Amino acid sequence: MNLSIVIPLLNEAESLYELHHWIAEVMQSNGFSYEILFIDDGSTDGSWEVIEALQQKDSNVKGIRFLKNFGKSQALHAGFARTQGDVVITMDADLQDNPEEIPELYQMIMEEGYDLVSGWKKKRFDSVIGKNLPSKLFNFAARKTSGVKLNDFNCGLKAYKSEVVKTVEVTGEMHRYIPVLAKNEGFGNIGEKVVQHQARKYGSTKFGMERFIRGFLDLITIWFLSKFGKRPMHLFGAWGALMLIIGFCFALYLGIDKLFINTSGRLLTERPQFYIALVAMILGSQFFVAGFLGELILRNKKQAKNYHIKEVLNLKE
Repeated sequence: MNLSIVIPLLNEAESLYELHHWIAEVMQSNGFSYEILFIDDGSTDGSWEVIEALQQKDSNVKGIRFLKNFGKSQALHAGFARTQGDVVITMDADLQDNPEEIPELYQMIMEEGYDLVSGWKKKRFDSVIGKNLPSKLFNFAARKTSGVKLNDFNCGLKAYKSEVVKTVEVTGEMHRYIPVLAKNEGFGNIGEKVVQHQARKYGSTKFGMERFIRGFLDLITIWFLSKFGKRPMHLFGAWGALMLIIGFCFALYLGIDKLFINTSGRLLTERPQFYIALVAMILGSQFFVAGFLGELILRNKKQAKNYHIKEVLNLKE
């Protein structure tokens, strides 16, 4: 199979018929063998009934329905686990991503050898203050923190080699950082393509200030995981050693001063250096314990899904 098109969605019933027709038209005109995998992330507007109706007319349509809204990352994780295509395309269900970009994205993977190609919505039709400006700030911070030189981490339209989606673990809110996760797993040939952005035709955007804040918090998480995810002791041990050295130096100073210089002076507990030494050594010990615990958890962790599927459509369990 050439292509697997993975489409996570939440309350996009109005756009699904049009989106399916558009994708099918592009696939057939280019002679692709394909599957369209819709992941209903807890919709309440009848989106699943639309997906069932589409599957009745088109055997290329497949579906996954979550018990409730678990988030886009979990939807992608479930979809990636069931893809069968050589190239996997992700796109949003709101008609803002243009399916006519898919053939060129496919060629960039298959002919130019990219592991991953991310879309770049250079010209956007979103609110400047509500989404464009926060997105620019977020992308700037992501580039500087991750080292992955993309202009648009948030673009839902991306293409992947099958090996990439079968390797990366997309959990939490990490769907924005799949290129970074791929790079961390050794898939370093990451490209970018300017893609057409469509104005939203139905419904309302799911983007809000809460997602913007979560995005930056996730950026800190991905930075930590990229640098120290497989060796937490290197971070916590370094800080622990530094704190213990500081505490030991203050304690040594207090001991020498008390024994040889100021023998009749104040009690040690009356001097601020005593508390600095005490706090530094306690913090140092705690950092070391955190590092040890991180190493133990890393070596004994079990991979667990953090979503629950209610039913699947035209897919093998």
